Amino acid sequence: MKLRITVQGTAYDVDVQVLDDSGGGAPPAAAASTAPASPAPAPAGGTAQDITAPIAGTVASIPVSVGDSVGAGDTVIVLEAMKMESNIDAPGPGTVKQLLVKVGDTVTQGQVLAKLG
Repeated sequence: MKLRITVQGTAYDVDVQVLDDSGGGAPPAAAASTAPASPAPAPAGGTAQDITAPIAGTVASIPVSVGDSVGAGDTVIVLEAMKMESNIDAPGPGTVKQLLVKVGDTVTQGQVLAKLG
């Protein structure tokens, strides 16, 4: 059976083997794939796509500018939380339409950081 699990905003496709209730059966095959699933498709018709903070933290850097084209997986914002930096990546290709934060801003989990179109 295939399942999709999302961990901190990254989707993973997982293969699961269901064993019978008696506890017997073959040993489980590899339970999880380590490769992330395909990114979400780009929005149709130029609709803005929000990039949100998966964690609370401080904006450490913004390696893009309004008007820049980005591809799936390109870093749009870098957040610092608990002395660790986390790249916040574009979920799909698009153009940076708005940056709603600046370096040094404190953000909350789920806050919209940027919009792609």
